Amino acid sequence: MPQFRPQWKWLVLLMLPLFPTYSQTRYSLQEAIQYGLTHNINVKNTQTDAQSAESRIGEIRSVGLPQVSASVNILDNLIIQKAILPAAFVGGSPDDPPVAIPFGVKYSGTAAAQLNQIIFNAQWLLGLKAAQAYRELAVKNVTQSKIQVAENVSKAYYSVLVAEERAKLLDLNIQRLDSLTREMSAMNQKGFVEKLDVDRLEVSLNNLKTERSKVQNLVDLSYYMLKFQMGMKLDDTIVLTDRINENEVARIETEVKADNNASFSYDQRIDYSILKSNLLLSEMDVENNKRGYYPTVAAFAGYGYNTGRNKFSQLFTSPWFNNANIGLSVNIPVFDGFAKKYKIQQAKFTVDKVKQSMSLVEQSIDLQIRSANITIVNGLETLKSQKRNLDLAQEVVRVSKIKYQSGTGSNIEVINAESALKEAQTNYFASLYDLLLAKIDLDKAKGKLSF
Repeated sequence: MPQFRPQWKWLVLLMLPLFPTYSQTRYSLQEAIQYGLTHNINVKNTQTDAQSAESRIGEIRSVGLPQVSASVNILDNLIIQKAILPAAFVGGSPDDPPVAIPFGVKYSGTAAAQLNQIIFNAQWLLGLKAAQAYRELAVKNVTQSKIQVAENVSKAYYSVLVAEERAKLLDLNIQRLDSLTREMSAMNQKGFVEKLDVDRLEVSLNNLKTERSKVQNLVDLSYYMLKFQMGMKLDDTIVLTDRINENEVARIETEVKADNNASFSYDQRIDYSILKSNLLLSEMDVENNKRGYYPTVAAFAGYGYNTGRNKFSQLFTSPWFNNANIGLSVNIPVFDGFAKKYKIQQAKFTVDKVKQSMSLVEQSIDLQIRSANITIVNGLETLKSQKRNLDLAQEVVRVSKIKYQSGTGSNIEVINAESALKEAQTNYFASLYDLLLAKIDLDKAKGKLSF
């Protein structure tokens, strides 16, 4: 058996980058959801918002850190201000008129550094506590966007699967009717059946082909929608690996029965949890406005140099004189025209509004769960009924074909049976799709939509 020589191994390694690499094109439902969570623009935007929230939290914290500033100023007094002094100050008589004396020098310079440090600020301390709630809210917003993506991708994924299954059955119908049409055409040439019977079958066959073309367009559109929800380029090619079968329906029925016996908490719903975070922040806003009545205490220190000369060249050669200061400032709010009072009232109204919204959401969640449960039960019953109709329609087509070929049935019976079969298939897949969507809605209503 031939082997690579060492130099050929190196050549192969060097040529590997020249060959294109292909990304994954086969996706199960969970893989499609995971892809969407990584590439969907809405998720990326909420993740960016979460990063922005972290920056905002850092900004709030920075207020309590030492604040240091430095400045350098060079001043050219183009016209020196004059001080009006009594004549006696310059050796004149008290009765002489006042004299104007320049007060200052033409050029002056200062260089200083200032340090400020908050010692006590009640609103800033509360802001540190609110930072954690703000961070949790940003994370919950990301989770909410992911749940929405999981819902949209799941519905689009099932839409593709149902459309493809419907297309497969139409292909079988076309093959069966095409075979029958060719058989009847051969029998017509031998004089056993009328040409009108063959024409009727051809009309039905053409109608089926037209219907198949429409379903193919629906399949293509469903793929576009799925790729859009996943955040994938529409021109990319993907293959879905999951399939819908009787086991899927049985699984849904089993899960629904298990869910009905499971306990439920409103906190499982991310939108309700987000409202709770908003309530906490609203309550903190009330407290923040109340703390506006508290005094604030800060310390400061400064150090600098200054000089002044009548010639610019002397400004940098003459001595600079240092100065320093240190102090404590206490700011006590006394009266602001009742501004804080009205801000507190507004903040309290916001708290009341959030509480009312939470009550409304609780009622909405109860309604969604009960509605989804009823839809699931009705959907299962409808699907079973449509499955029985589909089986009966397939049997009618089989028997009608046999009767027609044996001469005991009519061509009209075959065409009507084929039409009834197509209608039964359409109704079956419509019921199946509705059931799958209802299961997704139920999982979302109970906060169990996985991603």
